[in-house]
Amino acid sequence: MPIQQDLERIALQERELILARLDAEIAWQLGTQIRSLAVQRGLPVVVDVRRFGQPLFYTALEGTTPDNVEWVRRKINVVARFHRSSYAVGLRDTAKNETIYEAQGLSLADFATHGGSFPLVVAGAGIVGAVTVSGLPQRADHELAVEALCLLLGRDYATLSLAAE
Repeated sequence: MPIQQDLERIALQERELILARLDAEIAWQLGTQIRSLAVQRGLPVVVDVRRFGQPLFYTALEGTTPDNVEWVRRKINVVARFHRSSYAVGLRDTAKNETIYEAQGLSLADFATHGGSFPLVVAGAGIVGAVTVSGLPQRADHELAVEALCLLLGRDYATLSLAAE
């Protein structure tokens, strides 16, 4: 799909997927929703749900490696820094034919502009954390997080998902 089309849809996802609160219970519900989807589909993923500075949920399914833990950390850093999904930041840089190092001077060892980390927005508070998936191709990591957020919030995933490739 064209980059601009995905960027527009991701911006819509980021505007529409708003939580009433983010506490340990909500993080557990979101994390277990992603885990359940991944187990049903046989997907090897790591899932992390956190308020910035405070992990609230974490799981690593069979088939993941310690490298996935590093991808999670680096993707979260992108969301914390730019308050956008890691996939949106990566697509933006791709459109400009730049890396995050070239665009922002940020270390590739600490920042990964690959899909899979999505900002968690709380109504009245703004972006307070991130949900992150690692283990699939980046677009699929991103969409698994969005699908679970839609389920948690009672939103129709079909109206917010990225267009089929």
